[in-house]
Amino acid sequence: MPATANVRTIRFVLLAFFAVAVLYKIFTTSATPYPPSDAALNVGNHPKAPPALPKSDLNNGNAKDTTPNDLHQLPVAAAPGRRANATFITLARNTDTWELAKSIRHIEDRFNRKYNYDWIFLNDQPFDDQFKKVTTRLVSGKTKYGLIPKEHWSFPEWIDQDKAAAVREDMRQRKIIYGDSVSYRHMCRFESGFFFEHELLQSYEYYWRVEPDIKLFCDIDYDPFVYMEENKKKYGFVLSLYEYKETIPTLWATVRKFMAEFPQHIAEGNNLKFISDDEGHTYNLCHFWSNFEIGSLSFLKSQAYRDYFKYLDKAGGFFYERWGDAPVHSIAAALMLKKEEVHFFDNIAYWHVPFTHCPTREEDREKYKCMCNPKDNFDWKGYSCTSRFFETQGWPKPAGYEYQM
Repeated sequence: MPATANVRTIRFVLLAFFAVAVLYKIFTTSATPYPPSDAALNVGNHPKAPPALPKSDLNNGNAKDTTPNDLHQLPVAAAPGRRANATFITLARNTDTWELAKSIRHIEDRFNRKYNYDWIFLNDQPFDDQFKKVTTRLVSGKTKYGLIPKEHWSFPEWIDQDKAAAVREDMRQRKIIYGDSVSYRHMCRFESGFFFEHELLQSYEYYWRVEPDIKLFCDIDYDPFVYMEENKKKYGFVLSLYEYKETIPTLWATVRKFMAEFPQHIAEGNNLKFISDDEGHTYNLCHFWSNFEIGSLSFLKSQAYRDYFKYLDKAGGFFYERWGDAPVHSIAAALMLKKEEVHFFDNIAYWHVPFTHCPTREEDREKYKCMCNPKDNFDWKGYSCTSRFFETQGWPKPAGYEYQM
């Protein structure tokens, strides 16, 4: 038995040794070897070049299919240079938290992470802890939260409540957008005449209005606030269109009365032609879409604008009709500013349902790393007023506009 056991043991050892030898041979001849270490490539201080890659169309140095990044042109973490005295401003409610978070992320990723401007949030109700927590962690600058005074978000004493209610019911039956909404009217009145009066904005010179659920499609590699300041611009926009006529039936008649009573507030070299086709007799309904605007708070706080808003407010059209802040701001900018003080931010690509502004020129879309489809650009389509703005400024339309009509 001992002899037999020894024989079996010897056979087992030999078989195991043979199996190990076979496996070693297989792996050492077919496996891809690890690349040599840096030390191995530099033995004796004689560097060796790494093995050449197989030749292909993608590695021949002249390939059209390669897009190497220039390391010297990569964006810096924070932009150098001075900052303007400016802030972002958003009117929102606690229920807007997550839609607004998307907007903030677009603004921060495309621009503000390099500039760190403050952000002011206003609400007619106190902001809750979740809203503050989410927005604070997303904004690279300081966040400030303000409560709108009751007198800025309520019916003024001169409004006939029964008449206003009858107007809302009539608009509801006619299916006019936001026609039956009380809160929408308060919002339009607040944005037209009160947001710039809030105590949180008193220390700033410029504002950038941001709405919940907007998108930016291109990088912004310069400071729009500083641009406005250095070029003496007072109002900036990206989209323009026609207003719903049914919402402002007496707005222009009221504006004309204001112009007659306050001729000193009408600027020389204004852009009346943008908003009227017949030298001011009628309003053509063109306006800048105010859910995006970059503007001068000094302009809105001027005596001219304050007189203008008070005149409109006393007329009651915010409640007896449905005057929007967009035509109110736009008419003021067209009449009270020189036409060169209004700026079209062509290179800020923007979306707010349902319209898109995408830079027309291919070189701009490349320069600013845009992800918008140029066919979606609203600027040159029939319901846009941007063509009219270009005509009043005496500008040629950008190359390629005819493919976006």
